[in-house]
Amino acid sequence: MMQMMTRFAWVPLCAVLLAACGGGSSTPAGQPADQAGEAGQINGAGATFPYPIYSKWFSEYNKTHPTVRINYQSIGSGGGIRQVSSQTVFFGATDGPMTDEQLAGAPGRILHFPTVLGAVVPVYNVPGISGDLHFSGAVLADIILGRITKWNDPALVKLNPSAKLPASDITVVHRSDGSGTTFIFVDYLSKVSPAFKQQVGVSTSVMWPVGVGGKGNEGVAGLVSQTPGSIGYVELIYALQNKIAFGAVQNAAGEFVKASTDAVTKAAAEAAANMPADFRVSITNAAGAGAYPISSFTWILLYENPTDKAKATTMVDFMTWALTGGQTFATELGYAALPANVVERELAALKTIAVQ
Repeated sequence: MMQMMTRFAWVPLCAVLLAACGGGSSTPAGQPADQAGEAGQINGAGATFPYPIYSKWFSEYNKTHPTVRINYQSIGSGGGIRQVSSQTVFFGATDGPMTDEQLAGAPGRILHFPTVLGAVVPVYNVPGISGDLHFSGAVLADIILGRITKWNDPALVKLNPSAKLPASDITVVHRSDGSGTTFIFVDYLSKVSPAFKQQVGVSTSVMWPVGVGGKGNEGVAGLVSQTPGSIGYVELIYALQNKIAFGAVQNAAGEFVKASTDAVTKAAAEAAANMPADFRVSITNAAGAGAYPISSFTWILLYENPTDKAKATTMVDFMTWALTGGQTFATELGYAALPANVVERELAALKTIAVQ
């Protein structure tokens, strides 16, 4: 059985704080029943990657908006995209931007709003190894592909000459659910390994060649913690909160960089200057000294013309606060705050949401 997770990782449902003002109005025509619910409650679902900071934001926002409540289900990016597309929740959350096909299949125009930046890290449980291990993208890809099966494989030894790597088997732990964390990880591996791109590819849900699956970042963290010889991937905060060792990854400049808010910010610098109008962008394997290569934005998904205008008004107000004052909570939870020029563009985009 999985051990008890930390205060961030173990909670599967964040039923905290956010709701539209406006009293007990009846359900508007075409509004999904469980979306309307109690007046003042907004339902959302999606990525586990940003769950810790969303949980914090909803709590802080409630302090100044005590009638406002949000119910957020941390179910993975794939589930968040499906539920917002089917309008069973008011907003979705994802770490992998929706595809053109997914956007075209939604009943209305969905907008992407980056909220913070984070890092996906390779976590491992290797008995006898207390220091940081080094990984290149090619070696990580070969481990996931099942080409490297022992911890003392020559490729790993070459990267870690001072580590006494054991001759034990490597157990790969991956996500079992549709996941934006997976999207970020495989997006990076596909950029650095042609074999990985051909055999696995890039999606929130892929066919894994080897390994065992865990649900959510918390599930992968739990399995790695309890499985000697294992390696997996989680969002940085889950490694920190669960005290799991995670490695430094070689970036495009050839440096071995351990994930940090500063290294994630450096990875975002170039992307921020060239952000597309719809905010859908990949920053994995970013160029530049000091950039951590498995970095990403994470997004909240909102309809441009939602049926429930009261909820839309509240959500726009919340997002305005999250993109400004709320950014101060990012670094304490292992995320990087958004670049100022991205925030400025997002605030303008929020004004396009129909609230009347």
